[in-house]
Amino acid sequence: MLSTIRGQLSALCAIVGLSLAACSPQKPPAQASTDTASKPSATASQKPNKTIAISAIVAHPSLDAIRQGIIDELAAEGYIKGQNLTVNFQSAQGNTATAGQISKQFVADKPDAIVAISTPTAQSLAAASKEIPIVYTAVSDPVAAKLITQQNTPTQPNITGLSSQLPLAPQLDFMQKIMPSAKSIGYVFSAGEMNSVALRDKLTIALPERGMNLVDIPANRPTDIAMATNSLGGKAQLIYTSMDNNVASAFESMVQSANALKLPIIASDEFSVRRGATAALGVNDYDFGRTTGKMVGKILDGTPVTQVKPEVMNQLTLYVSPKHAQAQGLTLNPELLKGAVNVDTTPERKIDK
Repeated sequence: MLSTIRGQLSALCAIVGLSLAACSPQKPPAQASTDTASKPSATASQKPNKTIAISAIVAHPSLDAIRQGIIDELAAEGYIKGQNLTVNFQSAQGNTATAGQISKQFVADKPDAIVAISTPTAQSLAAASKEIPIVYTAVSDPVAAKLITQQNTPTQPNITGLSSQLPLAPQLDFMQKIMPSAKSIGYVFSAGEMNSVALRDKLTIALPERGMNLVDIPANRPTDIAMATNSLGGKAQLIYTSMDNNVASAFESMVQSANALKLPIIASDEFSVRRGATAALGVNDYDFGRTTGKMVGKILDGTPVTQVKPEVMNQLTLYVSPKHAQAQGLTLNPELLKGAVNVDTTPERKIDK
């Protein structure tokens, strides 16, 4: 079955026009990354007691899956939560001031490592400490966030991490394949999130080259998402959203407005499709967490942060929901369904709260 799925996704890459380097076959979420958390490579008794702090700008399914992946990978490395690993998790609930307070508290607690999930969190923690190891994750543009330089060198010696710099061209290829008639792309974004602003700027340049234009609407609070989405009515034929935590925290309100307007939503993560988007071409969040966990594990094992180089994860998986597509006025091409993970029929991975 798995070999069939891999073959189908490879075929999809050819259909959409993606390179195999940018669109490598992935396992469905329910089977992705064999869960070795219950089979650690080293027992807890063989590893010293460690403490990590994890902070996220907001709690939503994509970031929760990343956090679960981190904890599961550390268990596989021999650091088991509740045994020899203490995990302190705090969410800023979308408030940057709260993120600053959490950062200061974490630094005062002096954990062995801090994991920063999302760009605002990583920036806040970087400002709060120059000594405690900080591993960022779910950051789409660490250069724009001033966490690393264009040469992939951290801007301060205690920082490393994993970024999700999704290649833009395959995203645009997919949007044009799924709706060839689309000429205007709606983009609701948070002006306060560097990753969202950077993507807006890239779309502004890339879309006209394809004969399309961008309709960008800022929404600085979760309560603004529905109104911003409604304003796209009559102006856009498709909505694109990618890793904006403000949008993700109120995604159901975007979906409700998009359904009423019959505007398909194209996202870049699995859980946005499960929550109402038509489709997404993006990384597997749980796998993203597992890869991040490997980096944290090296640091807990004693490897200096300066020897754990920043990495990029950009292998893409296609997720679709024919049910949500229909609600947004779109019928998906059967060829796309053959090579994609259909969230309508694929069970969701359980995440510990």
